[in-house]
Amino acid sequence: MTRKILFILLALFTATSITAQKRYGIYSVAFYNLENLFDTEDDPNNPGDNDFLPIGPYQWTPEKYQQKLHNIAKVIGEMAREHCPGGPALIGVAEVENARVLEDLCNTDPVKAMGLKVVHYDSPDHRGIDTGLLYNPRLFRLTGSNAHHTMREGRVSHTRDILEVDGILAGEPVSILVGHWPSKYGGAAVSVPLRANAARQMLAIADSIRKANPMAKVIAVGDLNDNPDDKSCAEVFGAKRTQKETPTDGYFNATWPLFDKGIGTLCYQDVWGLYDQQIISGNFIGKDYSSLKFWKAQVFNPSYMITPTGKKKGYPLRSFDGTRWQNGFADHFPTITYYMKELK
Repeated sequence: MTRKILFILLALFTATSITAQKRYGIYSVAFYNLENLFDTEDDPNNPGDNDFLPIGPYQWTPEKYQQKLHNIAKVIGEMAREHCPGGPALIGVAEVENARVLEDLCNTDPVKAMGLKVVHYDSPDHRGIDTGLLYNPRLFRLTGSNAHHTMREGRVSHTRDILEVDGILAGEPVSILVGHWPSKYGGAAVSVPLRANAARQMLAIADSIRKANPMAKVIAVGDLNDNPDDKSCAEVFGAKRTQKETPTDGYFNATWPLFDKGIGTLCYQDVWGLYDQQIISGNFIGKDYSSLKFWKAQVFNPSYMITPTGKKKGYPLRSFDGTRWQNGFADHFPTITYYMKELK
């Protein structure tokens, strides 16, 4: 009898040990507004690049361009490394002039070693800046992409496109939408309806992806030029504040809890905002890690990205202070979301 009981106890202990040794894959998705990443050549079809030429007010020389690439590459090379040794699987970007600047970035160390690929479309933006995506082909298999013009009253609006990139992440269909919604230029009366319009269209794209494939998961990222609790995000898009209140067919604003803690991605007149958001579909939520599930979000802001002194101490250390070159990074900090899946 004693021997039988001992055998049962050993069996239970073994089963518990195996359960405790489950292994999980961790995947990350980042968004980063690169703040005016222009090349130094004049594009006659893009009057928005005139300021960023060697003869322009920023005296944008090849040397400054290369230094900006190096600085941004340093950030991308270090993002998410604590949990994801290979770096993010997907990196949405904003304020890039063309595909060339993204290709140059991907060929700059240490990003070069990551082997990232580029998805980019020229948009009708009046400043000549676009959204784009960098992806790691070892982690994300591209299946398709599209640039959705932001429409207004039946016409193409002169703002950034909503970039859609579809693919397979951790064996599952995942689509990422990259947006850069209209700014606050012109005041609330003019700009609030523009961002509401962009939010409505981004939501429609997300819903259409999920309608076509109920198993698909969607991550909407971007510089939304609003905070998570503003109307465009909380009401028009309907992105919820907490996971608990998010239905499976709805959307959770994974960066809202950071905003509630007073964490921001940009600072204007000493007021912090969190414009660089990540909104995820409700089927990312849950504790059943047999499929890909959301884990956590963060703002990536190591000390070297922060202005150390002066009136803007604590702000993101940007490339220029006015038109004075200060060899920084961008006026926004990037955001990162993490996802987990049990490894079989």
